[in-house]
Amino acid sequence: MVDDAEQNTVIDPAPYFDAHIFVCCNRRPDGHKRGSCAARGSEALRDYMKARVKEAGVPHARVNMAGCLDRCEDGPCLVIYPAGTWYRIETRADVDRIIEEHLLQGGGADDLQLPAGRSA
Repeated sequence: MVDDAEQNTVIDPAPYFDAHIFVCCNRRPDGHKRGSCAARGSEALRDYMKARVKEAGVPHARVNMAGCLDRCEDGPCLVIYPAGTWYRIETRADVDRIIEEHLLQGGGADDLQLPAGRSA
């Protein structure tokens, strides 16, 4: 953070990435009641997304593997920051749509989005 002495306010630095994508790759034991994203294929989808983001030339984006994002029942899932948009990804076609519609066009693949709110 930078202190702006004239206004006496704190200014956050610009983000390092325009889009930081975290793909849940958590793996629980087989048969776990919540399941896990990795058991549903998230690791391969993350690898695919990483390669496709690079091939598509998405500027200033980073795809990372994440541990549990605590949305196991909704998975496999990912979240894109700084927007904080959550998606369920089941196929490579889902990944391609998110890259095109969210990262390149700046909109969102609405039917793939997960609700933002938390359950009690």
